[in-house]
Amino acid sequence: MLSFRLLYIFSYNLFQFCGHTWILANTIARFLMFGKDALADTFYSVGFVMSLCQLLSILELFHIADGIERARLFPRFIQVVEKNLLLIMVIMLEEIQSKPVVCVQLFLWNILDLLRYPHELLCLMQRPSITMLWTRYTLWIPVYVLSAATEGVTIYQALPYVEPKASESSSSVNSTVSSQPHLPFALMFYLPVLTLGASAAVWQLLQERQHHLHKWNKMKKK
Repeated sequence: MLSFRLLYIFSYNLFQFCGHTWILANTIARFLMFGKDALADTFYSVGFVMSLCQLLSILELFHIADGIERARLFPRFIQVVEKNLLLIMVIMLEEIQSKPVVCVQLFLWNILDLLRYPHELLCLMQRPSITMLWTRYTLWIPVYVLSAATEGVTIYQALPYVEPKASESSSSVNSTVSSQPHLPFALMFYLPVLTLGASAAVWQLLQERQHHLHKWNKMKKK
């Protein structure tokens, strides 16, 4: 019999799968129709759905902590935090939303999620596939590394637009703001933090890959 927890987690993964499929299909269709011109307004067309999916991804941390989903909490925490922080920055800085790197970033994020959610759905239906398992835990890692590198490029390209906003806000507010951290320096400090966090996440993902593939091989031998 279907339990409420199983129905909930299945509905969540299905929603995420459909959402990211729509975003990826929309992005590819716009690029085929308009070429490079589509890169400039990709975020305007898919930004809301992407933001909704990434906001809901915070629930995955509670899924793992509660035992509904079996996965390592730390790498998922790094992935969720870095995606949501970058999305907040892109939403706040309209000047960077039309940058091609933002379109590339959204494309990589969708590839990552479309490698993961179909595998989760098959496991929930008790129809695991070795192809999906291998793809989920092998191809996912280099795409994640490329995505983390693209996030660093996005932050670097956002710095020239952050500095004028920071100077304007500091000039419009009194000396109370001078004690607060300078936003450009905070972003520059975030770059090495992103590198360290992504490196630690990759190391744990490699361990997770070894565990799942070993578990599959052990199950097949039986």
